Amino acid sequence: MEPDSRNLYRNHERACPRRTAGRDHKRCRCPIWVDFSSAGRRTCKSLRTRNWQRAEDLLRTMGALDRYDIKATDSVQMASQVGKPQAEKRTVEGACTAFIADAKARGLREPTLYKYHLLFQRLQAFAKERNLSFVAEFSVEELRNFRGTWRHRNTSARKRLEELRSFFRFCHDSGWIQENYAKRLRPSKETSSPTEPFTDEEMDRIRSACSAYPGGKGRAHSVHTQRIRAFVEVMVHSGLRIGDAIKLRWDSITEGKLRIRTEKTGTVVCCPLPQWVIEELNLVQGSSSEYFFWTGTSKLKSAIGNWQRTLKKLFLLAGVQGGHAHRFRHTFAKTLLMAGVPVENVSVLMGHRSPAITLKHYSAWVKERQEQLEAHVKRVWKG
Repeated sequence: MEPDSRNLYRNHERACPRRTAGRDHKRCRCPIWVDFSSAGRRTCKSLRTRNWQRAEDLLRTMGALDRYDIKATDSVQMASQVGKPQAEKRTVEGACTAFIADAKARGLREPTLYKYHLLFQRLQAFAKERNLSFVAEFSVEELRNFRGTWRHRNTSARKRLEELRSFFRFCHDSGWIQENYAKRLRPSKETSSPTEPFTDEEMDRIRSACSAYPGGKGRAHSVHTQRIRAFVEVMVHSGLRIGDAIKLRWDSITEGKLRIRTEKTGTVVCCPLPQWVIEELNLVQGSSSEYFFWTGTSKLKSAIGNWQRTLKKLFLLAGVQGGHAHRFRHTFAKTLLMAGVPVENVSVLMGHRSPAITLKHYSAWVKERQEQLEAHVKRVWKG
């Protein structure tokens, strides 16, 4: 008796430009069929997928069955007969909408939701271009191709990959896909050098540039430059992220200490400020009766964008290359660590969830650790 045979092929659609190539061409997005021969009988049947990896899984399922009636069984029954229930069909757009709804229910922050929205816009555009209607049609190859369209590099690329994995894990937990293929994507290699704190000379130039910052005349110019000067000093002496510094309230400063709940981690930071910095803050005018550097009527994201543009112009005036707001935070951490403040205490002041995070970013500035390394090197020289 002639042995059974099962062969996959693309049943080219009329609009397919590779239709004349016949079954030998498999790199288009036409539906996949199986050419099945058993007991001298030949049958061709659609597997109801355009995903080649999914089709191969179904083909293996067919081979696992002791008896298979091609007329009585379709691709849905194949999976169920070997104990693998068919995943519920969910469109890419529907899955993205469901994820965002769940993320809001979990209380994710607005900036995080915004990043997921951007990711889903790109994902849906890619799916439309590749004719992928359902999340179950994404294979490892398709996900690699999707990542290949990103312009992100280094930390940004790693964050986007984490978001993609989180989305497909949600789809897997919801029963819409058989496997989370995003887990198989390996993170890209880090090629950028770590961001350095500002040097003392750079900080002097930044402070001088505050007075020369353009905008307004007379008293209006004085009020504007005072706000910028106070903003810079608060950031470099408290280590706050730019969003936390912008939403600093007047009642957050009591008895010479700044107390605020950070936006990113939700931890409470309590940090003493020098008296002259508090005096700089008391001179701030023109924001609102509630906040130092924000009106409170616009979105925080818009205020962050405005201050980022202000600082960009400030760094340009100061002649500081690669300047951005987070370097003030790095400068604060470096100053404390070089003064011998324990990492555990610096971690609390920075609002980190764990000292391990502080060590990861600022280990080179831990004074005790650096002194030990230098002592080891000198010991070798003497030997």
